[in-house]
Amino acid sequence: MGQEPVLLEQKGQIAFIKLNRPEARNAFNYDALCRLGEIIDQIHINTKEIRTVIVTGNGSVFCAGADLKERRTLNEQQVRRNVKKIRDVFTALERLPQPTIAAINGYAFGGGFELALACDFRFAVKDTLMGLTEVSLGIIPGAGGTQRLARLIGPSKAKELILTARKISSETALEIGFLTGIAENQEQLLKMSEALANEILQNAPLAVYQAKYAIDRGMSVDLQTGLDIESKAYEVIIPTKDRVEALKAFQEKRKPRFIGE
Repeated sequence: MGQEPVLLEQKGQIAFIKLNRPEARNAFNYDALCRLGEIIDQIHINTKEIRTVIVTGNGSVFCAGADLKERRTLNEQQVRRNVKKIRDVFTALERLPQPTIAAINGYAFGGGFELALACDFRFAVKDTLMGLTEVSLGIIPGAGGTQRLARLIGPSKAKELILTARKISSETALEIGFLTGIAENQEQLLKMSEALANEILQNAPLAVYQAKYAIDRGMSVDLQTGLDIESKAYEVIIPTKDRVEALKAFQEKRKPRFIGE
């Protein structure tokens, strides 16, 4: 039996999803996509024990995208299967209630770039390259790249990057708003990612989940509908023990002890 193509590790309440095909530059074959989907489902139903998620790659590459060696062996039906799978899995990642952080430890192209796009935050090591290079291969981004990138950095800049298949540096990615920050090396990359995760962990879990939900769902609707979504998300929080605990802690001049209830 071979090694697991994707690993799930846990450190406190932080889950680490690690792409584990370094010999293939962490490219996604169908087995890796299925395993990633299983891990995401597992995290989704474990909001008490896992409250933030960091996605990274094993080795010196984050993810080279689809496994083109496998892709050459597939018929058209199998290609459609793979594209649907990667789109569905990345959507499941995006919809996790827990905040997600992509720790881009090396270059990220195609599906690797789209994987990072499906996360809430993105850090990368300096002097690495990334981009949506699909049109240079006769295809288009098929795992949300045309939609998420345009929403993140604007349609004009997204078209520029996608239609040219341009590979951009981490420094350029920071300038255009794709990245949250840049690290000097892989060690600092994980420290930066964990620092943000731990900062989020100081807050009430259910409030964090509902705030993320309201932002994400509100992005694709008009303002009034978005305000309605926010109102309903707030209603979920009112009866929680954590809300009462926060008020009590404020009165007693101490840090609140949140339990996620």
